[in-house]
Amino acid sequence: MTNEDDMPIRSLFIANRGEIAVRIIRAARDMEIRSIQAYSEADADSLAVRSADASVLIGKAPASASYLNIESIVSAALRSGADAVHPGYGFLAENGDFADAVESAGLIFIGPKGSTIRHLGDKVVARTVAEEVGLPTVPGSQGRIENADAAKPVLKEIGFPVLIKAAAGGGGRGIRIASNQDEFENFAPQASAEARAAFGDGGIYVETYLRRARHVEVQIVGDGTKAVHLFDRECSLQRRRQKIWEEAPAEAVPDSIRDHLCRSARDFAQSVGYRGVGTLEFLYDSDTQKCYFLEMNTRIQVEHPVTECVTGVDLVCESIKIANGEPLNLQQDEIALRGHAIECRINAEDPTNGFMPDPGTVTELTIPDGPGIRFDSMLYPGCTIPPFYDSLIGKLIVWDQSRSATLKKLKDILGELKIGGIKTTKPLHQALVEDEDIIAGNMHTGFLDEWLDL
Repeated sequence: MTNEDDMPIRSLFIANRGEIAVRIIRAARDMEIRSIQAYSEADADSLAVRSADASVLIGKAPASASYLNIESIVSAALRSGADAVHPGYGFLAENGDFADAVESAGLIFIGPKGSTIRHLGDKVVARTVAEEVGLPTVPGSQGRIENADAAKPVLKEIGFPVLIKAAAGGGGRGIRIASNQDEFENFAPQASAEARAAFGDGGIYVETYLRRARHVEVQIVGDGTKAVHLFDRECSLQRRRQKIWEEAPAEAVPDSIRDHLCRSARDFAQSVGYRGVGTLEFLYDSDTQKCYFLEMNTRIQVEHPVTECVTGVDLVCESIKIANGEPLNLQQDEIALRGHAIECRINAEDPTNGFMPDPGTVTELTIPDGPGIRFDSMLYPGCTIPPFYDSLIGKLIVWDQSRSATLKKLKDILGELKIGGIKTTKPLHQALVEDEDIIAGNMHTGFLDEWLDL
């Protein structure tokens, strides 16, 4: 039980929506913290609103008028009597100005300081910090690219193909692959516009595109003085740079490489005095066994449940404790890997029709249950999926003692999961779980796009 005298956070305002909002509400309930859910007009009847202790309207349906509106969110949090604000992921989660506005209003921000977010959440700056602590980075621009002409010297040096990437945010938004100069000049404005719409920041940079590398990331937690790692995840199965399937640990990474990555990530976090939960992302070339630092995400990740499954650590609760000023109680030598976990992102999309979004009303819902099975979602029978936001509606997470056992269980559990009334990406996962290359662990970041084109 929480001691109220030691816990200034008694009321938590959740400045997000969907499954992550529900996840934060449940963590708050476990910690005996009152939850207050922010919602747009489109989310008035959402599961998060239904689940929270209280809720506050923050604006109209478009994200720009609600979940991206700093003034509206801070004002609503103050009116609600909240002590703290949790940003979740996406939207304003990696916006330093938002963190500053929350703290300037006298509230606690669940995450790093605004200055840290700007320092590390900006991928260009994070690359520089990584280089300073000895982490190799993918060849690319040393700063933001303002326009196509400014990029020409960099493109001449590193050659094509290149990735055009948003300097702020994540989740695959604001990313394009350019194979030549004409494509670069065409795609760069698109990437910038997408980044601006998603994160309120249109800054971009470029780096060499490594076609067949694996995407590996390391979870860290720090209290500003001490940091620990919670091992690695494999996130190579991506469609158009957006993750759809994640695993912990990264099975194909040798233990020596895993140890190096995890120690490096922890040292990185500790060297910058990182406070909160965060993730360092790497590209791993299995042919050369070389790793390259990509970026740091200064927030909770969509795929955090697989790490929770294999370590037994509640990352959302840890983030709240740290924001509350509690010292990190996790000891590195006490954190151990146990078994294997896989997460399948369930999106409201039709995989047979170009992955077109399919918002609508959920007419049927059967959620599997049992040991090693978890379903984080925003769903309930009769709920309506609005068309205004990301199409992620749930995450099916399965754990077992080994990867082979987890894959077998996942195949069975996918068959038990029933979501009626809308099209979802469940059939895609049912096909992937039986694919010989997936079973063998033969994945890279371009695998799924190639697989879908077959």
